[in-house]
Amino acid sequence: VVFGCWTSVSRKSVLPVFEQYNHLLFYPVQYEGEEQSLNVFYTGATPNQQLVPAAEYLMSEEGGSYKKFYLLGTDYVFPRTANKVLKAYLKSEGVPEENIVEEYTPFHHQDYQTIVAKIKVFAAGGDACVLSTINGDSNVPFYKEFANQGLTASDCPIMAFSVAEDELRAMDVPPLVGHLACWNYYQSIDSPENKKFVDATSTPSSRSISAKFSPTANSRSFMQRMVWSNRILTAATCIPTATSQRPRADPRRVEVDLHAANANDE
Repeated sequence: VVFGCWTSVSRKSVLPVFEQYNHLLFYPVQYEGEEQSLNVFYTGATPNQQLVPAAEYLMSEEGGSYKKFYLLGTDYVFPRTANKVLKAYLKSEGVPEENIVEEYTPFHHQDYQTIVAKIKVFAAGGDACVLSTINGDSNVPFYKEFANQGLTASDCPIMAFSVAEDELRAMDVPPLVGHLACWNYYQSIDSPENKKFVDATSTPSSRSISAKFSPTANSRSFMQRMVWSNRILTAATCIPTATSQRPRADPRRVEVDLHAANANDE
């Protein structure tokens, strides 16, 4: 069994190997859908669990009643496929084609001057927002250029789907004020339940680095190990065909097991 892969490209590259040798891959990151394999556990968010609820929020009165959407992402499998689903959802909600713009940049893209200028024109009439699937270090120059051209969250808010807490903390605060991010889990959530989980799944050394926050994928990775160990105990074997069967429903809340567990235990 392997717990890993960070992009859909890497997952799709190794999938034939896992299927050929009948072993299991636990994939922790957000997942665009349109793929299913008995050799993969997909535990990250699908578009209907992340992108669609975020768009639904922005279209609501509480979220700002936005009517124009600029879909901006890094040019690889997840953003393109996820935005295909998102675009279909927006159209089903009555958003006209001319109110949806879709654009992509390469990995590690740094120059967003032209793209932000386009967004500025797009947002000039109001009711516009950006749905961003920009990946990795390209987020920093994008937010900086957005602010440099005088755009704010009041003019055109950015809803980010691939920016984790660590990346947000590494950026200057002023360009981020008012913008949004949507993930399934934030380690900085201030609740007794989350504190128990963080304490149970971190080491003294990681707790001493107060600026360090785990993204959603880290919580999913821990949950995957819990699922895997549970399946071995239930199936009494490590054979993939037995352990990959759908687990029977457990009425207990998952968080009970997570809080009770210690990641450092054997």
